[in-house]
Amino acid sequence: MSDVETGTITTKVPARLDRLPWSRWHWMIVIGLGTVWILDGLEVTIVGNLSAQLAKPGSGLDITQEQVAGLAAALYVAGACSGALFFGWLTDRFGRKKLFLVTLVVYLFATLMTALAFDAWWFFLFRFLTGFGIGGEYAAINSAIDELIPSRHRGRIDIIINGSYWLGAAGGALLTVPLLNDLPVFLGWRIAFGLGVVLGVAILLVRRHVPESPRWMFIHGRDKEAEQLVTDIEREIGGDLPEPKSSVTIHQRRSIGFVRIAHTMVALYPRRTVLGLSLFMGQAFLYNAITFGYAQILSTFYGIDTHTGYYFAVIAIGNFLGPLLLGRLFDTVGRVPMISATYIGSGALLLGTAWLFDQGMLTAVTLTACWCAVLFVASAGASSAYLTVSEIFPMETRAMAIAFFFAVGTAAGGIAGPLIFAELVSTGVPGDTALAFSIGAVVMIAGGIVELLLGVKAEQKSLEDIATPLTAASADKVA
Repeated sequence: MSDVETGTITTKVPARLDRLPWSRWHWMIVIGLGTVWILDGLEVTIVGNLSAQLAKPGSGLDITQEQVAGLAAALYVAGACSGALFFGWLTDRFGRKKLFLVTLVVYLFATLMTALAFDAWWFFLFRFLTGFGIGGEYAAINSAIDELIPSRHRGRIDIIINGSYWLGAAGGALLTVPLLNDLPVFLGWRIAFGLGVVLGVAILLVRRHVPESPRWMFIHGRDKEAEQLVTDIEREIGGDLPEPKSSVTIHQRRSIGFVRIAHTMVALYPRRTVLGLSLFMGQAFLYNAITFGYAQILSTFYGIDTHTGYYFAVIAIGNFLGPLLLGRLFDTVGRVPMISATYIGSGALLLGTAWLFDQGMLTAVTLTACWCAVLFVASAGASSAYLTVSEIFPMETRAMAIAFFFAVGTAAGGIAGPLIFAELVSTGVPGDTALAFSIGAVVMIAGGIVELLLGVKAEQKSLEDIATPLTAASADKVA
C-alpha cells in the first residue's frame, strides 16, 4: 500500500472534539455504533442456549450438543478473528463509516443463512461467516467510537458500550425460553436467528446517520471535510464552547503501508503490544468458554436443557451491571489500578467457584450466583481490553491494532476456550469442569499482573497525547 505524503496541515480537530460537552449528538453515536455488541451478545447466547435443542431429533440438523458448544463456537470465533484482520486493514485504508456499514451487512446475510441451515456443514459455514462480520465490526466500531467521544468521557463510555454485549446476551437468553418450550423443535431455533436479522436491520437504519471520523479524514487528505464536519457538530450541539487548547501538524497520506503498521506495533511499542495480547487472551479464554458452554454445564450436571435462558439471563445482567457501575472509575481512579483489580479480582473469585463446584457444594442456582459475581468484576476488565488497545496506538494504526489484538488474543483464548471447556464438561466429572474454571482464572490473573507492570495511564488524555500520530510533523514516540 502507498505511504506517500500528499500534503501538510495544522489542525485543531482533535482538541475541538475533546472539548465538546456530552450531548444528544453523542447519544446518536452510542446508539448507532454501540448496539453492535448487543447483536454479538444475542448471537453467542442464542447458540449457547440452543445447543441442547439443536442436538435433539427433529431439529433439522444432524449435530451433537458438544459440536454446537465446541466446534461451532470455535468456528464463530475463528471467523471473528479473520474478519477483524481483513476489515481492520480496510477500515484504516478506506475509513470507519464505509466499513461499519459493510460489516453489518455481512453479519445480516450470514445470520439469515444460519436460520435456513439444512445440514451441519451449512450451519458451521455460516457460523464462521457470521463471526467474520462481527469481527470486522469490532475494529471499525471501536476505532470510530474512541475518535468521536470526548477524552474525559472516553473510558466510561467505551467500557459501558462494550458491556452492552450483555444486554443482548440477556435478551437472547430470555428469548430462547419460549422458543424452546412453545414451538416445534425444528422451528424455534430458526426464529431465534431470524430475530437477530430484524435487530440488525434496525441498527443499519440508525447507523446510516453516523458520520465518518474527522480524525481519519484529516490524515487521509480530507481536512476541509473534517473541519466542516466538526463545525456542523459544534453548531448542532450549540452553547459557548471554550477555545481548543492544542493543535497538531500532520503530513497527510492517502494510506499507510502495512509494513509500517506492523513496525509500529512490534518495534515502536513492544511493551504495549505485550500488554494488549495479555489482556485479550485472558478475557477471550474466559468469556468465549463460559458463554458458549454454560448451557452444556447446566444440562450435563443439573439436567436443565430447556430453561437455561433464565440462568444465563441472570449472569448477563450481572455482566452489564459491572461496566455500568464501575465504568466511571476507569476515568477517575485510573486505567492501571482498575484494569489490574478487575482481572485479578475476577480470577480469584473464579478459583473459589471452581473449588466449591469440585466439592459438590453448588446447585444450578448457587453456581449461577457465583458466576454472576465473578463476571460482574470481570466484565469491566474485559471491556477495558478493547479500550486499551484502541487508545495506546497511533491513530493511523488504530483499527488494525484492535483487529490484530482481537484476532491473536481471541484465536489463542477464544478458540481454545470453547474446545477445552466442551471437552472437559462432556466427561461429566466435576473435577474436570473445575479444572476448566481454574484455567480461565489463572489466565485472567496473569493478564492483571501484566497490566500492573506495563499498563498505560490514559485516563482523560487526548488520543494524540497517549500515542503521537505516525504522520505528525514532530512525532516523539516512546515504547
